[in-house]
Amino acid sequence: MDKSSGEFPLEERVAGHPGNETNSRVNETGAREQQDKEIGILYAQTTGQMDSIIAQDALDATCSCEVCGFRAAYKSQLTRHMRKHTGEKPHKGQKPYKCDQCDYSAARKGTLDNHMRTHTGEKPYRCNQCDYSASQKATLDYHMRTHTGEKPYKCNQCNYSAAQKGSLDLHMKKHTGEKPYKCDQCNYSAALKCSLDRHMATHTGDKPYMCGECRYRTADSSHLSVHMRTHSGVKPYKCDQCDYSAAQKGNLDVHVLKHSGEKPYMCGECWFRTTTKRNLSEHMRTHTGEKPFKCSQCEYSSARGKDLKRHILKHTRETPACAGSAVTGQLTEQPLQYI
Repeated sequence: MDKSSGEFPLEERVAGHPGNETNSRVNETGAREQQDKEIGILYAQTTGQMDSIIAQDALDATCSCEVCGFRAAYKSQLTRHMRKHTGEKPHKGQKPYKCDQCDYSAARKGTLDNHMRTHTGEKPYRCNQCDYSASQKATLDYHMRTHTGEKPYKCNQCNYSAAQKGSLDLHMKKHTGEKPYKCDQCNYSAALKCSLDRHMATHTGDKPYMCGECRYRTADSSHLSVHMRTHSGVKPYKCDQCDYSAAQKGNLDVHVLKHSGEKPYMCGECWFRTTTKRNLSEHMRTHTGEKPFKCSQCEYSSARGKDLKRHILKHTRETPACAGSAVTGQLTEQPLQYI
């Protein structure tokens, strides 16, 4: 082709296009993208489609990263991308999104949207294996582990594993001995706030949870749920080595030790060994002489809760099935008896 005419092959015109000298400052992929773009501009000039190219140029100029060449469809996406380069943490210490129904505020609108469901009661995330539904997908993901049995969070000091990280964090306090929750009326401290809440009921005497079948009362709703199984006969915890089933998981854990023969709790004063910490605590009273279980109707006291239960029958004349409901003090607060 005659170069004197001012006409050059398309490839030569692209190669000599102003701005290509900047290609030395970008990687090979960026250079190819730039070349493709310029070929597109020349094509658009010959076909009368420059309007669309100009519009795309405006978008690229607005939503392209000057550092790495990243392109986004929206300016908000580019803004989030740029934080990877700047290290900026958006709304650090600021929570501009406010709930109009309470004092809650959030750093992100999506977080506020999730919060609003606590007011509306909306639970759009549904389990496909049962009737459970949740207001947040993460909560549903946790729930699904009850079906799959998945426990991805492992303790690095024992065989414990959990479906939720929060459960593992609480478990780790057993190893560290950390008990940050302190009673302001005695020396009691606990690893969990809920344990402290239950303890406080021993000072206040408050027992708001009452059985509708007998006179049993407790300060803990979970204790009432366990107690109700004595009336319903429900035993959801099954042994995988025999036909045994239990109303409480703790009872199943103790039963499984019968298969293994393991007795991990040992007395430091004699040769006594047992499968449960509670049994060991009761045994230790034979050495100390302590009798913490006291009758509220006479001067009787005992080292073991079940001995007090039998004694209470002399006062109440109740059948053994509901005798525990007439016992006051510590015994009614601890329905879990692993035998």
